[in-house]
Amino acid sequence: MTTDKTSPAPGGYTQPELDVRALTEVLDGEYAEVRDLVRSNLVAHASVLDEADELGIDAYRERVRELVVEMAATGQTGMGFPRQYGGGGDVGASIAAFETLAFGDLSVLVKVGVQFGLFGGAILHLGTERHHDAYLPDLITGKLMGCFAMTETGHGSNVQALGTVARYDAAEQEFVITTEGDQARKDYIGNAARHGELAVVFAQLEVGGAAEGVHAFVVPIRVGGEVAPGVGIEDDGRKMGLNGVDNGRIRFDGVRVPREALLNRFADVTPEGVYRSTIDNPDRRFFTMLGTLVQGRVSVGGAGVGAAKVALAVATKYALRRRQFAASSQGEEQLLLDYGLHQRRLLPLIARTYALHFAQDVVRTQLHDVFSGIEDDPQARRRLESRAAGTKALGTWHATRVIQECREACGGAGYLAVNRFAALKADSDIFTTFEGDNHVLLQLVAKGLLTDYASEFEDLDQLGMVRYVTNLAVETVIEKTSAHKLLERVRDLLPGGDAWDQEAGLLDSEYQLAMVRYREEHLLAGVARRLKSGIDRKRDAGAVFSEVQDHVIAVAHAHVERLVLEAFVEKVRTLPEGGNKVALGLLCDLFALSTIEADRAWFMEHGRLTVQRSKAITREVNDLCRKVRPLAGALVDAWGVPAVMLRAPDLVG
Repeated sequence: MTTDKTSPAPGGYTQPELDVRALTEVLDGEYAEVRDLVRSNLVAHASVLDEADELGIDAYRERVRELVVEMAATGQTGMGFPRQYGGGGDVGASIAAFETLAFGDLSVLVKVGVQFGLFGGAILHLGTERHHDAYLPDLITGKLMGCFAMTETGHGSNVQALGTVARYDAAEQEFVITTEGDQARKDYIGNAARHGELAVVFAQLEVGGAAEGVHAFVVPIRVGGEVAPGVGIEDDGRKMGLNGVDNGRIRFDGVRVPREALLNRFADVTPEGVYRSTIDNPDRRFFTMLGTLVQGRVSVGGAGVGAAKVALAVATKYALRRRQFAASSQGEEQLLLDYGLHQRRLLPLIARTYALHFAQDVVRTQLHDVFSGIEDDPQARRRLESRAAGTKALGTWHATRVIQECREACGGAGYLAVNRFAALKADSDIFTTFEGDNHVLLQLVAKGLLTDYASEFEDLDQLGMVRYVTNLAVETVIEKTSAHKLLERVRDLLPGGDAWDQEAGLLDSEYQLAMVRYREEHLLAGVARRLKSGIDRKRDAGAVFSEVQDHVIAVAHAHVERLVLEAFVEKVRTLPEGGNKVALGLLCDLFALSTIEADRAWFMEHGRLTVQRSKAITREVNDLCRKVRPLAGALVDAWGVPAVMLRAPDLVG
């Protein structure tokens, strides 16, 4: 399949011909077979999109559970688990499957994530052979359903301060799990209200009266379908969306579990009550434990991009069918996508979706390499954690923005529940919150930048991190990012030296990269100076950090956008010559320049854009939109969203 053909535009531009099948192969990459399996399963069970509207909440939850088990039987959901337990032994494949599953009903997606990603991932990565043997075979098939009980009513992101307590009783060789007050109840826990039999419970471990920090335990919450003794479960009830997932609250009133219930990969308690760990420092032990769960963030970021693809596919197809107002008194009404404003609304979002897709490819590969032991360097793990946090934040915010814009771009027709927008908006909104609130995640990214991934960072809480940065690392950061050296580095990258006002350089990827790199490094130097200034004036470290949080978030956002652009530029460079490379080059330029345009105030404030050049970028973005417009239908088709998943007959035809 190729795009529509048009005559060459003025200035010698010739529209490229797109090979949609070949572009899909580029996007699917090494996991094409995995993605096709998921697409087939989505089509086979497409009726769930209607059932989500038609069924009562209890019946819908049961239907979602049935689908999860049926999909598990195809091997789709177990790809990240070891082969000896019935899995596929391929972490990257499991992420690719999850990304593709986001084309369908998102309650099914989240139920899969809870069961196999969170619950199963905790058993796999925090447990040892005794836990793997006991739970993984039934867990992988969906016969054994479980929960990931970390978040509490009073503590979400601040996991180190959880209030649930697990005290070791040496006489009985048991842990006693207790919910100490309403703020310590486990809340919003998927699979808790109906289907979960076991929970991986995160609790403060106490051994012999000594606090050893947060650890994870396998705790039965149902026995024979009935709530287990000492366990209290409440249904969270209806939510804004994802009502096929049975979220609930869990309390523990002196629930006893055997000593072996401790997931003991990083720490254990002897029968006599002696605490032992291969990681001496408690903070480092905690961060190492949480680091094994990074897979969830990678998954959710990819799911956000997948949901955005569905919305853009619907809105773009509608814009290629729907006519509104005549361009002249004699002519027929004009297609929506022929209007410059409509192009401006949708086409930069398509470009950004492609950019985030390729950035997701990078973080998925890093995850696979780290978890498969291909890269076991601690620095590689920290880079992965930072990149996963940042990509998740940008990917899920993008989904929220795209779905809203696409709904509006389809007018009143987009508001009908028969279309995907109602469900997409309601079900994906929480993506910005779970697996880490996006603002908290970006702070994590910035801390990594400020400490340059120093090994000492693992050992520090927030106040310790501030003191470390301000007392030891700031001079290095300032020296590395001094204005003089930055300017030299930027000049080296520019095709025409420091001639920033020559329009000819706008479509040079090195110029685009130089701009986003300059922004990131300038922001980083600035926040380091502000931190140091506050500490030099003997102000409280926590107060200083709080005052610069807006700057911290800006640094992290700029950093991740730079990584996304680098991933896109590199992908385009590796493609063989032809129409697909030209088309992706147009999208890459559109992404880069619309990103710079969106932050033009910062670039102008810091002397990197003149008024004339800023206007030139806007003209170039408009021109790129006109060039991408004939390719738009093929570009969204290349994502391979099954037609039945669009569920918008009046919009897409």
